[in-house]
Amino acid sequence: MNFSIAEENYIKAIWRLQQTDSNVTTNELSAELQTKPASVTDMLKRLKEKKLLHYEPYYGVKLNAEGKKLALNIVRRHRLWEFFLVEKLKIEWDAVHAIAEELEHVSSNELIERLDHFLGHPKADPHGDPIPDSSGRMEAANHISLHQLKEQQQAIVTGVGDQASGLLEMLRQKKIGIGTKLEIKQRFLFDSSLEIKIRNQPLITLSEQLAKNIFVSLT
Repeated sequence: MNFSIAEENYIKAIWRLQQTDSNVTTNELSAELQTKPASVTDMLKRLKEKKLLHYEPYYGVKLNAEGKKLALNIVRRHRLWEFFLVEKLKIEWDAVHAIAEELEHVSSNELIERLDHFLGHPKADPHGDPIPDSSGRMEAANHISLHQLKEQQQAIVTGVGDQASGLLEMLRQKKIGIGTKLEIKQRFLFDSSLEIKIRNQPLITLSEQLAKNIFVSLT
């Protein structure tokens, strides 16, 4: 069955919201997609007719097995395209999201499988988010926020919490990306900011908010 771009955007938005709340409200979807609640209600009725979700007015919405399968397929396409854009076309990681938002709707399974093979079956996208395989399985992230580290602990950057282009651009300017090795040199009690050391670079200071949006694994 083929789905419109709008339908796929709704399915992906519901899946994303379900990561923190299993039952998604119409108002949450309206805010996420920046559209009117009445339009959301109409779309949910259409997606229910296509047997992709459970929906009852005033009780919220939840993807069923078919809806989740479609959502993970869209997420797979999006993250594979992001990997391709960064690794093969050398586009900066803060500029690929919008492009991948368009490419994710190219639904040819043969194309996506060939892309996956061409890229060497990557497990995570350029921002550290896991890429679902062709069956919808993906590895669980096993990391903590940089802000949780103690002084003198060493770690490697494995993910980014907030993928807003402004934050990614800031990290790029500070030469912090996936795979960057760093060490906590000092924690400032005044504002909970961190002083960190990256090899062959001067010491830099990160705000508490920024440190909480950088995920790392201990080395």
